[in-house]
Amino acid sequence: MHTNLKRSHTRSIAIAAPPETVFDLVSDPTAFPRWAPGFARSARPAGDHWIIENDQGEAKIVVRSSRAHGTVDILSADDPGQGAYSRVLPNGAGSEYQFTLQFPSDAPEDAVTAQMAVVDAELEAVRALCE
Repeated sequence: MHTNLKRSHTRSIAIAAPPETVFDLVSDPTAFPRWAPGFARSARPAGDHWIIENDQGEAKIVVRSSRAHGTVDILSADDPGQGAYSRVLPNGAGSEYQFTLQFPSDAPEDAVTAQMAVVDAELEAVRALCE
């Protein structure tokens, strides 16, 4: 039995814009306030990390991105196993943006549902900004 595994939840959205356009937006920490304002009201560089500010205060993050693979991981600098994993894929003449969050196995269902509703709104914002 794998009791230490987290629960993963993934959302995906089709975007009528080239993968490069979507990648450029979602991989730029200074753009986070435009499409994920609950996560980052602001973002500033701090060496190899970024400092984001939101309603909970400040947090240090790492953004690992690969244009060649279309991946953008937004991770806690203090706990790199905690964060969001995303990928921009070609989809016909446009793109598909996939976004995965992991939750502790004992996370309350209502908290997971609420957080994924936020993710859905963020994906819609990415689409609106890219199209």
